Amino acid sequence: MTTALLIVDMLHDFVGGTLANPVSKQTIDPIARLSEAARSAGWPVVYSNDAHQQGDLEFEVFGEHALAGSDGAAVIPELAPTAGDVVVPKRFYSSFTQTDLDATCRLHGIDHLVVVGQHTDCCCRHTTYDAFARGIGVTVVSDATCVFEPVDPASVQDRQQAALDYLSFYYHARVADTDTVLAQG
Repeated sequence: MTTALLIVDMLHDFVGGTLANPVSKQTIDPIARLSEAARSAGWPVVYSNDAHQQGDLEFEVFGEHALAGSDGAAVIPELAPTAGDVVVPKRFYSSFTQTDLDATCRLHGIDHLVVVGQHTDCCCRHTTYDAFARGIGVTVVSDATCVFEPVDPASVQDRQQAALDYLSFYYHARVADTDTVLAQG
């Protein structure tokens, strides 16, 4: 089994910019720890980043954000890609929809993704479904993912748990925290 770390949308616009998600700040350290360990273990580290074009459909829901080539579409410095990492630009919620992620998985023999980043209830959810539909196993890291806090006044913790439960039940995703993933290598 070849495992890859998939970092979803840890971009300026989603951490502190146009669509700032305050709860995302607590995922930065766990993601940094996981990416360092992944690189040390020889896992591919793949970034799936919104890189929108003018008029993209998501703008109807969230307004203009993460325009390709803009500062808002750049990965935050604490988690910036390094040499050898793969960057997959995306224009839809799923990291697979009209991107090179499927080809990247096939090229590297990836049959398991460790998913971290934003948003457990949207982009991570759609990505997990598309991995499931392709027969790619998924581990979602509970403390390295987060829901989109500004969307709903309900408790972030309750919404995060509901999103994780959904991924586990419907897509057979394994849910684990950073320490567990690191311990299992």
